[in-house]
Order: sequence, then structure tokens, then C-alpha cells
Amino acid sequence: MKLIWGNVLAEEVKADIRQKVEAIKLAGKRLPVLAVVLVGDNPASQSYVKSKANACVSVGMENRTLVFEESISQEELVQVIRQLNDDEGIDGILVQLPLPKKFDADAVIMEISPDKDVDGLHPVNAGNLMTGRPGFVPCTPKGIMYMLKSIGLENLSGKNAVVCGRSNLVGKPVALLLQNANATVTVIHSRTKDAAAVCSQADIVIAAIGKEKIVKENWIKEGAVVIDVGINRMANGKLCGDVDFEAVKDKVAAISPVPKGVGPMTVCMLLSNTLEAYELHESYNHE
Repeated sequence: MKLIWGNVLAEEVKADIRQKVEAIKLAGKRLPVLAVVLVGDNPASQSYVKSKANACVSVGMENRTLVFEESISQEELVQVIRQLNDDEGIDGILVQLPLPKKFDADAVIMEISPDKDVDGLHPVNAGNLMTGRPGFVPCTPKGIMYMLKSIGLENLSGKNAVVCGRSNLVGKPVALLLQNANATVTVIHSRTKDAAAVCSQADIVIAAIGKEKIVKENWIKEGAVVIDVGINRMANGKLCGDVDFEAVKDKVAAISPVPKGVGPMTVCMLLSNTLEAYELHESYNHE
């Protein structure tokens, strides 16, 4: 059984980005800038935003974190996004989700310019992924594909993949990426009959349900590769994934641990998308 350590892979990706940012700096050009918008005082969101800011610093990029009280109106928040869209010194815009309940998150995401949408959530980027056109890919799915590639699974022709979960953030986009890599893909969700039987046919399992250890030993085929996207806090305070790691570890060919698996990959792919956005904007400015 091979462990796919996302934290180790993330350092490789960050080293490559750091090198590119250093070259930009030596050329005397402006540095890539990521703007992160945080509304309210959700502790988990504050923690995620801090880790994104630290990640930017670690590769030499600039970060602007804009923090607003929950009392800001939808209209005011939209105005903030529009100002960031118009600011030529900003390459990537990320609105930390979830927003407080009073906001229409979809409407806020719609306001982000697709060429600054480094989270890959704007319908234009979702449509580009759907139709195989270039655009920003959501960070977690992009990280998952990098993890599969790291163990030699780049061309997935003839492989059966099961994606557990159908969220816009992970399930749907990763299913498309797997299809683009020539896998035969099944998506299971809360309405799927006998999810365990469907999942047990898979060569590759992507578990993104958000339920503690829901994927049991009978869900997993001998020799399968499992990427566990879930981050759940157990009663004892420790983190665990959506997969019952202890129950499946002797069956799988490879599995990503929780923590130190998918999480670090998500953050480094955000940096990768921001660098991509920077290069896009620089090419516009020199046309």
C-alpha cells in the first residue's frame, strides 16, 4: 500500500512556482497578486484564509486579504468584487466560502471576472471545463489529478472511476477531469441505490461526501486507488476522512491520508491558478 502524501507533492509544486515568481522578480516585473475576500467571523474560514495568505508569502507572491463584517450588504460586497475586477494589479480573486447565510453566494461568484476566477467556480470556467476549453479548474480537483499523476495514473484509459459526491466544488469537476483523462466515470450520491456495490467496482475512488468514515472496506475493490477528500473532526477532536482508513488500508494499492493529503494540494493549486492568471494578464497587457 502506497501513501500519497499531498503535503510532499505540494512542496514540489510550490518550489516550481517559487522559481517562476523569482524569475518575474529578477526581470523587474510586478509580482502576481491574489486577493482573498472574507466576510464574517467563521473560525474555519479565518483559518483557511490565513493559510492561503501564508502560502502566497511562501512562494513570493503578494496577497491582499479583505475582511468585512457580516453587516456588509450584498450590494456592497458586489461593489468590492467589481473594484477588484477593474484593478489591473490584481490577478486572482477568491471569495472565501461559505458566505454567511444572508448572502446569495452564486450571485457573488457570478460577479468575479472569469479570467480572475482562480477558484474555477464561475459558470464560464465550469462551461470551459465541460467542453474541454482552457480555463481555470477548481483547485481541489486539479490537485487530485496531480496526485493520480504522481503515481503514474495520467492516462486513465480502461479504468473505472467512481466519484462519491456531486458538489460543484469537487464532485462534478473531478468527474469531468477523470473523463477527460479517458476514465469511465460513475458519480454516486445520497440518492444512489447500493452505493457500496457501485463503488466496489472502481479502480479509482474519489471520496468527497463530507461524512466521517462512510466509505467502508466493502466499498473498495482489491488493488483500488483511493483519494480521500473528506476532512471531518471526530468526537475525540482528531481529523479523519470520508474513508475508513484502517479498514481499507490493506486492500488498496494507494491511498491519500487525512490530514496531509488533499488539503495541501488544494492550496498549492490555488497558487498555480494565480500564476496562470498573472501570465494571462501580462500577455493581454503586451498585446
